[in-house]
Amino acid sequence: MNRFNPILIVSLISLMALVGCSKGEEPTAQTPPAGSSVSETSPSSTPATSPETSASPTATTKADTAVSPTANTDFKGLEGVVTNTKAAVEAGNFAKAKGEFDKFEDFWSKVEDGVKVKSPNAYKEIEDKSDELKAGLKASAPNKQKLLTALASLNKNVTSVAKP
Repeated sequence: MNRFNPILIVSLISLMALVGCSKGEEPTAQTPPAGSSVSETSPSSTPATSPETSASPTATTKADTAVSPTANTDFKGLEGVVTNTKAAVEAGNFAKAKGEFDKFEDFWSKVEDGVKVKSPNAYKEIEDKSDELKAGLKASAPNKQKLLTALASLNKNVTSVAKP
C-alpha cells in the first residue's frame, strides 16, 4: 500500500496535466489578409476565452451598418490567405508562405460544407490543391513554380465558389 500512494499521486497529477492541455491550440487572434480590415477577418476584436467562443464566427456590427454574411468574410479570408501565400512564394520566403498557408484551414473549415454542396468538383479541387500546397511547403526544397501553379488553381476555384 505504501508503494501505491506515490504512484496514485503521480498518476493523478499526470491526468490533471493532460486534461488541462486537451483544450487544443485555438488561435486567439488572426492576422488580417493584406488590404482588409481586422473586422472582416477575425471573429471579434478581443481574444477568445474559450474554444466555444472562438469556434462560432460572429460578425461585428455598427449601429448604422448591416451585418455582412459570415461566409462572405470567410471567403475573403481564404482569398487573402492565398494572396499572402503567393506573395511569399514569389519572394522565395517559403517559411513565411508556410505560416500564411497554415491559416487556410481556419477559414476553409467554416465554408467547406457549403462548397461541397454547391460545387462538389470545386470542393475536390480545393481540397487536392490545399493538400498539394501543404506538402510542397513542407518539402526541404520547395518547387516555386509548382507552388505558384497550385496557388493559381486554388485561387481560381475559391473565387468561383465565393460568388453567390
